[in-house]
Amino acid sequence: MRMSDVVFKPMHPEGWRFVGIFAVITLILFWLWEPLGWLGVILTIWCYYFFRDPVRHTPVADGLVVSPADGLISLMERAVPPPELGMDPAPRMRISIFMSVFNVHVNRAPVSGLLTKMAYTPGKFFNASLDKASIHNERNALLIRTTTGHDIACVQIAGLVARRILPFVKEGEPLVVGERFGLIRFGSRLDVYLPEGVEPLVAPGQTMIAGETVLARLTGEQAALPARAT
Repeated sequence: MRMSDVVFKPMHPEGWRFVGIFAVITLILFWLWEPLGWLGVILTIWCYYFFRDPVRHTPVADGLVVSPADGLISLMERAVPPPELGMDPAPRMRISIFMSVFNVHVNRAPVSGLLTKMAYTPGKFFNASLDKASIHNERNALLIRTTTGHDIACVQIAGLVARRILPFVKEGEPLVVGERFGLIRFGSRLDVYLPEGVEPLVAPGQTMIAGETVLARLTGEQAALPARAT
């Protein structure tokens, strides 16, 4: 791998205008006082890295549930899915992935299937690592039905700093595991609700890589996991 590939990552188009705004502010800061200008340079570089969108290599195997987000697993517990999805109200295993302002914030489909329901709910902006964020914060909930009939709920949750959830897909569209489906600006969280009887293969505190880390298996074991770039 070339060093340039390590340092310079692809950036999602959504980030160009923000990098441009930071760059203009940086020029103004240089004009006012040079030390402030260098602070602006650092913030502009951070903005570029916030919107980075690196290629991921998604495992190819039936029945895999992969992480939809980069970050740390902050919570794992049984919980009722968001009511706006119209799912069975019985509690199911919820895996919560907290994204700091330094993580990649492009979200990827955890499974392949049909996006049968997508519902946006306005709300507050508590710290996304808190349990109450799942109920009270602004969120965008997706319900994906796999070809085997499993329902996977994936919920984008805005955090203390995040103020906008951007979906890239529409209700009724098919999704491919690892496909980009949305973005949350500046710190947030993703919740994944597993079907009843499906046990997670991860643990709290573990670092997730969107589109690559396997959260669970809906079907039987498979030793080798080939991958494809997404």
